[in-house]
Amino acid sequence: MKKILLLTAVIIFQSSFSQQTDFLKIRKYRVDYLEDKIRETSGLSMMNGKLYTFNDSGNAPELFELDEDSGSIKNTFTISNVKNKDWEALANDGKNLYIGDFGNNGGTRKDLEIYKLPFNSNEPKNDSITKISFYYPEQTEFIPKYTDNDFDAEAMIYLNGKLHLFTKEWKSKSTSHYIIDPVVSEKQKAEKIESYKTNFVVTDAAYFDRKLYLVGYTKKTEVFLNVFRETEPGIFFKGQPKHYYLGNALAVGQIEGIAVNESGIYISGEKFRSGLGSAQPSLYFIPKEQLKD
Repeated sequence: MKKILLLTAVIIFQSSFSQQTDFLKIRKYRVDYLEDKIRETSGLSMMNGKLYTFNDSGNAPELFELDEDSGSIKNTFTISNVKNKDWEALANDGKNLYIGDFGNNGGTRKDLEIYKLPFNSNEPKNDSITKISFYYPEQTEFIPKYTDNDFDAEAMIYLNGKLHLFTKEWKSKSTSHYIIDPVVSEKQKAEKIESYKTNFVVTDAAYFDRKLYLVGYTKKTEVFLNVFRETEPGIFFKGQPKHYYLGNALAVGQIEGIAVNESGIYISGEKFRSGLGSAQPSLYFIPKEQLKD
């Protein structure tokens, strides 16, 4: 009887999973493996037809322009006068790139920052870089809780003149949507406007054609993509998203970046290692025709 009940539960679980989740395994959409210089790619942004990425904490403050057809590095830009404490997200407004130095796995940082980097003729203007500082007003404790806190973030977009952050909530397995004003010079509080129970930790975001794209993974190394429709300006979580299973980190890497344009979706994964195996850093491209409306 116990075996029958267990089998029934498994069948119900699998049926429920298949009904709610579309399978879009990205391994077959790999453009190529990324060069070793960007094995810790931690964000993507498409600005004026050019694809940019960088490495996360412990690496040099460098920005890389990628060839979207091959994943190879076309240009490397060193960003002077700043440090890469934990760069995790990249967004743009068409004229400036915004570098999110707000990785906070331990939940102890009080120096959350975003760098605004102007571009002119496809070159960064290091002498004009400015810093945007912020904090989460809901956070009252700064006790180290590595991968067990809700005030980490790795996802950001620019929309309607504001920066929109989406948190990586290790404890709650949710994401909260915060707004930051990029023209405020003094340290500001991030304004929380909505939350959504993702059941995975969000590692990057992109916005295109009134849709929000969130990627991330679970502790079981499952990789997911949620696509939300914008129900009103800057609001996304009032409706249910399209939910895609993209594969396992052992096959596709630790997914950390997403960028979207009229052709489709670019996704990057950094090098991943575990006791069960490893995956090389990769760039993927999913044609828009492969996504369900």
